[in-house]
Amino acid sequence: MAETSKKMQIVFASAECAPFVKTGGLGDVAGSLPAALVRAGAEVIVMVPKYATIKDEYKAQMEHFADFYVSLGWRNEYCGLEKLEHDGVTYMFIDNERYFARDYPYGFFDDGERFAFFSKAITESLQHLPAGFECDILHCNDWQTALAPVFLREFYQGLPLYDRVKTVFSIHNVAFQGQFSDTVMEDILGVAHIPAAASQLRCDACSINYMLGALRYADAITTVSPTYANEIQTPEFGEGLDGVLRERSYALQGILNGIDVAGFDPETDKRIAANYTVEDRSGKAVCKAKLQEELGLEVRDDRPLMVMVTRLTRQKGMDLVMYALDRILAGGVQVAVLGTGDRDYEDGLRYFQDKYPGTMAARIEFDPALSQRMYAAADMFLMPSKFEPCGLSQIIAMRYGTLPIVRETGGLKDTVIPYNEFTGEGTGFSFSNFNGDEMGDAVFRAARLFWDKREAWNQLVTQAMSQDFSWTRSADKYLDLYFFMHPEIERPAAVVEDAAVKAEAEPEVKAEAEPKAEDAREPEAKPAAKPAVKKTTTRKTTAKKATTTKAATKTASTTKAAATKTTAAKATTTRKRTTAAAKKATEVEATPEVKAEATAEAPATEAKPAAKAPAKTAAKKTTAAKTTAAKKTTASKTTTTKAAATKAAPKAAAKPTAKVEETGAEPKPAAKTTTRKRATTTAKKTTTKAAALKAEAKPEVKAAPKAEAKVEAKPEPAKVTPVSPAAPAEEKAPSKKTSVRKATATRKRR
Repeated sequence: MAETSKKMQIVFASAECAPFVKTGGLGDVAGSLPAALVRAGAEVIVMVPKYATIKDEYKAQMEHFADFYVSLGWRNEYCGLEKLEHDGVTYMFIDNERYFARDYPYGFFDDGERFAFFSKAITESLQHLPAGFECDILHCNDWQTALAPVFLREFYQGLPLYDRVKTVFSIHNVAFQGQFSDTVMEDILGVAHIPAAASQLRCDACSINYMLGALRYADAITTVSPTYANEIQTPEFGEGLDGVLRERSYALQGILNGIDVAGFDPETDKRIAANYTVEDRSGKAVCKAKLQEELGLEVRDDRPLMVMVTRLTRQKGMDLVMYALDRILAGGVQVAVLGTGDRDYEDGLRYFQDKYPGTMAARIEFDPALSQRMYAAADMFLMPSKFEPCGLSQIIAMRYGTLPIVRETGGLKDTVIPYNEFTGEGTGFSFSNFNGDEMGDAVFRAARLFWDKREAWNQLVTQAMSQDFSWTRSADKYLDLYFFMHPEIERPAAVVEDAAVKAEAEPEVKAEAEPKAEDAREPEAKPAAKPAVKKTTTRKTTAKKATTTKAATKTASTTKAAATKTTAAKATTTRKRTTAAAKKATEVEATPEVKAEATAEAPATEAKPAAKAPAKTAAKKTTAAKTTAAKKTTASKTTTTKAAATKAAPKAAAKPTAKVEETGAEPKPAAKTTTRKRATTTAKKTTTKAAALKAEAKPEVKAAPKAEAKVEAKPEPAKVTPVSPAAPAEEKAPSKKTSVRKATATRKRR
């Protein structure tokens, strides 16, 4: 049974988190995703090491919450929890100065020990959280927290507090795995005596791999884009872990990163020279001119400015840049690059700056403020990565109206829609292979559009700026995963309530159709390759209502179609009856309000019997026919038909009622005419029997008009009697053929 009062409670563990400490994309994710989860109705505690590099203004806001000791191999290390509330999210900083009071987060000889302690401290601290917070999901990120799922299972499993904890491990870059000598297995981790742990952590004869442990121990694995999730299962991108990722592919899915759309907003950003919006981009021209002046480039608005903000490494495609830069600069494209990295690339960029003064600018430094000005000022953003798990730079560039030029890999392929010159679709430019000439061609495709088709260029910029890369959509997919792992917790119904409010403003029929559309979109939010996530009671009720409405509407449509076909079949025998049925159908069509109300008011249970009605009606008609043949009297036949009509009446409640109100006292003359016609058209009846038998498979509406006509004819037995001698003879004569036809009709119905 769902826990209606409990919120999903998540501990989010990361080695870095903006704005406290950030070296790359992991810091951005940890700084934005938890806040989005809180807005979606979850409770989140973020755990981060208390580095010495955290600004004093944040340290001053921290309050000491708890302290305890953590066993690490033969060690017993102090651990403090420092609590800080920031933007609605609770942060717990793991305090141990021996491990974390250093000038930089990573890159030390004892990183294996430092982050083994961090992982063990995370699992131990689940016992020391604020009152009322019981961890449901432990979400670990990258190799620095990869041992937490291992410790949880090997040292804490079976304790009541830990039994409910499910673990999620996110891969932000599979190239960084945390490989260390296997000596740490006993000395630091203390798992050498546990055969299962020892074998699952080992990656070769003398090494262990922290990330490998998480991939084997975590309940679910995610990565930062759908394409990257597929790529890392191949030898080319898997960095030696593709085998285990293929084994656990059922637990792996890619969820695209978002960005902080409030922090990266050209309309309000105070770090750029002039603000602008998607409707009025005049401020972007001001930003471009100011940046050209700042970087020593020619101040010209007729030359496209292409920028790069990146680490200068092979992974970021710097080999291609070095190969094609001469051609690009000679072709009239201005280039500005900001970043640090490998010495060869730094020297190469300085060379091109000297060779093309006024066209090329290289800033070999780390300057976040300058990077923001470059995003806002440029026309194009180059990102030719060899591999890219997600990438945030291309998303930020689009947010500022700067068109990305990317290689189709990982998150770059998932976020940038290549420009289609025939349809005008797209949000940037792309190329497939890791090839310098292909990259150069892509740059000049963009430059030619800038020079020759400025209207198409402006439309492309509008499309890029209009994309939704907020964390809301991504957070919803993470919640889908969390609630799939904890089906007993009821999910907040905020989305359903919004839909209900919207539906109230629509007409009655649309209001009932709206939840059906919501329900149809639902599978998109569910975890890939997993069963459906358990929804809330509100959503179930809405979906049930939509299904019932759909079934009732479908039944009404089928009934209407069947009534038309039945009327056509009767036309061979009686013109008057056809006219009456057509008149009825026309009048029903003219009053859709009556039909809509009948459909809306029909309970869910009425939709199901409607499907079975044809078989039941056929059985009743067959019984009626046999009774008539046995007694050979019209009076008996009329009585049997009346009984059948009485039973069929509940199933066709809506339409017969409408007909009684519309036809009034007219059916009596119609009955007399029908009687006279039957007396004179004996020969035609034999031909009509096949059509009648075939029509028996149709919905119950056919039986209702027939039954009413005969019931109304009952008060005048004198006029019905002359037909009775001929009727039994007719039904008796073709009995064999009738049996054959009935058998055929039965097979068809089956």
